[in-house]
Amino acid sequence: MQIDELLKKSQNGEPFSTEELVQMLRYAPDSPESYRIMAASNRISKELSGNRAEVHAQFALNLAPCACNCAFCSFAQKNGVFTRETRISPEEAVAQARQFEQDGASAVFVMTTAFYPFELFLEISREVRRNLKPQTVLVANIGDQPPQNARQVKDAGFTGVYHAVRLREGSDTGIPSRRRKASIKNFLEAGLSVGTCVEPVGPEHTNEEIAEMILFTGSFNPAYSGAARRIPIPGTDMARLGMISELRMAQIVAVTRLGVPRSVTGNCTHEPCTLGAVAGANLFWAESGANPRDTRERTEEGRGETVRSCRILFQESGWELLEGPSRFYRDRH
Repeated sequence: MQIDELLKKSQNGEPFSTEELVQMLRYAPDSPESYRIMAASNRISKELSGNRAEVHAQFALNLAPCACNCAFCSFAQKNGVFTRETRISPEEAVAQARQFEQDGASAVFVMTTAFYPFELFLEISREVRRNLKPQTVLVANIGDQPPQNARQVKDAGFTGVYHAVRLREGSDTGIPSRRRKASIKNFLEAGLSVGTCVEPVGPEHTNEEIAEMILFTGSFNPAYSGAARRIPIPGTDMARLGMISELRMAQIVAVTRLGVPRSVTGNCTHEPCTLGAVAGANLFWAESGANPRDTRERTEEGRGETVRSCRILFQESGWELLEGPSRFYRDRH
């Protein structure tokens, strides 16, 4: 199929096959065809969101070596980056959440490592919820959960969760992909909106793998999909595989936008960059505390962006900013 036919199909809102997504991913990132796909993605994202990009913000309740041993993660026990657990207090969690709210984040994410005590997560989350404005969107980024836990996450005051089946889940990670998929189902059935992503993309991932993951992310009508490249953790086995360019990531972000249903209004990328925004990303994250892509204990001293810096990146890319609670999550309710 020619590029004109693919773009016409996109304009008509028709679904793409795996083979058609592979074709779009196969173009060189700097080819005229890829730039046309990025332009189409930008147009769709702006139409769906009213040209209002969103900045969300995440802080971590803990930092700990994790036995899930995801090869791309700085928390992985086998990577030896962090050797002891540290936790923040409820007071510190409230302070971080309120600061993000004050900074203008459209949603506040609470992250933990996979084995953080669930009851403690709920206890601190309830305290955070009590200290935020009622309209502030609270999102959980936690490990896999059974149905009863998913319901408790909802009852603790969360609007949604972030959860993804990572590329080569079960091979590059110690988590079976079926467990990740089961958790997504559990969260959805509990009444939580699920945001997801095609991640973490590395040079070794094939176009077929990426295309299949794009279709999976769109299959459960998430709050948003998108794409994120893998950030190498120095000294790890996976770091030797390298990193894709921002331009390649922008291409994948754009193909993802074309490949998921129009009912999915959000299209994320991470880490924040102008190329991603130009290619149709309308969601970035600011971060503080622990970060699985950083070797610093406090990512705000390393790779983490602020709400303000994310907003500037969007403005530099021709986007206006949403003021107030996230529409990506709120529109689901």
